This record gives sequence, C-alpha cells and structure tokens, in this order.
Amino acid sequence: MKKRIAILGSTGSIGTQALEVIDANPDIFGVAVLTARDNADLLIQQAIQFRPKEVVIGNEKLFDKVDAALSSYSIQVYSGDSALVSVVEAEDIDMVLTAMVGYAGLLPTIHAIKAGKDIALANKETLVVAGELITSLAKQHEVNIYPVDSEHSAIFQCLAGEGDNPIEKIILTASGGPFRGKDRAFLADVTKQQALKHPNWSMGAKITIDSATLMNKGLEVIEAKWLFDLRAEQIDVIVHPQSIVHSLVQFEDGSIKAQMGLPDMKLPIQYAMHYPFRLKSSFPRFNFIDYPSLTFEKPDLDTFQNLAIAYQVLEKGGNAACIVNAANEIAVEAFLQDKIGFLGISDVIVESLAKIEYIGNPTYSDYVQTNEATRRFASEMIQVKV
Repeated sequence: MKKRIAILGSTGSIGTQALEVIDANPDIFGVAVLTARDNADLLIQQAIQFRPKEVVIGNEKLFDKVDAALSSYSIQVYSGDSALVSVVEAEDIDMVLTAMVGYAGLLPTIHAIKAGKDIALANKETLVVAGELITSLAKQHEVNIYPVDSEHSAIFQCLAGEGDNPIEKIILTASGGPFRGKDRAFLADVTKQQALKHPNWSMGAKITIDSATLMNKGLEVIEAKWLFDLRAEQIDVIVHPQSIVHSLVQFEDGSIKAQMGLPDMKLPIQYAMHYPFRLKSSFPRFNFIDYPSLTFEKPDLDTFQNLAIAYQVLEKGGNAACIVNAANEIAVEAFLQDKIGFLGISDVIVESLAKIEYIGNPTYSDYVQTNEATRRFASEMIQVKV
C-alpha cells in the first residue's frame, strides 16, 4: 500500500521538494491532498501531475480559477482557512507534511493530530508557538511527529538505535547566514537583496531572512526543546559555515554523534516521510576531499540578538515564544517591503515582548489572542516608524 501524503504548502520550497521525492518513489508514496495560499498556477500544475483527491487554495478569490482548471479531473477543490483545517482529517491520509510558513500552520496541525495523522513537521512555528499543547496532543492521540528541518532531522537520525541512553546535550549547527562576521554598523545598511542571498541553502523568503538574522536558529532551539524534551542548557548552537555537519548529539559518556551530508532538504524530507526506512536516492554524495576543512565558531549573540532572545523566551516559557514569533513574522514582512531596516526586526521583537501581556500557562485561545494582539502592536509600531 502506498503511503498517502497530504502536503500543506505544496507550492513552497519544502512542498515542491517533497513532491520531487514522491515523484521519484511512485510505488511508495501517493498524494492525497495539496494546498497552497496564493500560487494557484503551480497548485494547478501539481494537481494535474499528482492527481490528489482534494486541493485547497487558501485565497478564496482564486477558487474559481483553480476549480475551472481542474473541472475535468476527479479532484475536489476547496478554498479558505476552514477547508484547510478540515481537509487534513480525511480517512485516506496516512501522513500530513506541514510545510506552510509561520503561525498559519498551527491549527491545521492540531486538527491533523486529533484525527490521528502522523506529522512530518517542516513548520517549526507550530512548536515554537504552542509546543506544550502540540506535544501533549500528540501523546494523547498516539501520533508521531517526525522532524523535517535538517538540524532536527540530524538529531533524530543520531538518536536512532540509542534507546533510553540519556542525552547530555545537542548541538545545532548554523551556517551563520550571509552576514557572518559582520558588525552592527554593517547590518544597519544591508538590503533585502543582500539578506536573501543565503550562502548554502535555497529557501523561501521568510526563512531566508530568519537565517540572516539568526532568528531561524533561535526558533530551532525552541523547537528542539519540545521535539526532544530538553532543557535550555542542553541545547547549544555553533556556527558551521560549510553546512556539512547538520547537527550533533552528545551523550552522557561524552561520545558525540553527528549527521553529515551536502545541503539538500530532500534527504530529511524523505527520511521523515518513510521513517524508519532509508530509501535509495540519486542525491549528490558528500566527499571529504571536496571539503578538506570543516570549521566551527561561536555565534555572535551581541550582533545577532534574535538568537539570544530565543534562549530568553525558552527559559521564560508561557506565551513568550508566541509573542516573539508573531512579532518576527510582522517585522520580516515589513523588512521585505522596505518599511524597516534589518536591525529594526530585532527592535520590533524586543518592544513587543515588553508590551504584550505575558501568560504563564496559556490555553489555545490564549495563543490565538496573543498572536493577534502582537501582530496589531507590531504593525502599529512599524507604521509609526514609517
């Protein structure tokens, strides 16, 4: 039987690469659902090629276009956020790959877990915003969450076969982004074009900017806490410009395991979708001769404040990470629209943390209200600056 995959965010970087994996393994995987927010043209192409039972276009204004294009196929077309939430509950779905960007991935993931679907998690914000809620629901409904981020996949792979051997700490690697080694004076004048040129990875605009500010690594620190049940002091970050060592685990006997390979997201996507089995692939192979020097250095927390902020909110708990995530999403979008400077992203986050009400033991409705309040505040703050 083929494993039927629902891909939330099929037109983005992770979604398109997941479809490449599925296309290369047609006897193993099938596509049950495809969803996109605005990229109707690519969603239509994907639906015609992979023939899912259902597609969802988030932007309701694009429903007629998608519906008309797929009218001659046996594909049901839906639109809007409510459809996105309900479609993941279909009985013929074996796994939900959450590849949506940002907070929008939270509610569909909750519904998928409640419907008993295993999750291949590429939407780190889901655990950043509501890690305690998500992990509790996964245990309650006996659902597995398989990490897709290359760093968390690396940790997951290093833990394979280790049973109950305790983790002393994990080490998440970071490329350092396009501005590694630069100071704040330099960062004050960088453009979005510069920030979007990641040295190693090809990703969407939002995650690329997050990588440039090191917020992406901060979000990964918070995500790792929930995925692997760790304390903040058990999670280290080290800058590794070559992006060959994807992350490491140190055990209580002092031994360290690392997972290595060329930067290619298809490998962790494939591993998550077919765990515990490794599929033969034609991916390019790493050769030590091509990389005679692998280097490592400490992250600069003074220059790149977002990583330090992430550790602070991890220690604080409650809805603090939800505030950071919402403020960051608004600030990154403003930077991409040339409304604020690169360093202004951190300013918006710090100010939002200071002004938005802290809740120590939030419920789901608290997360929703925190997200909405933070977005309003951050947007108003940016508007004043403009």
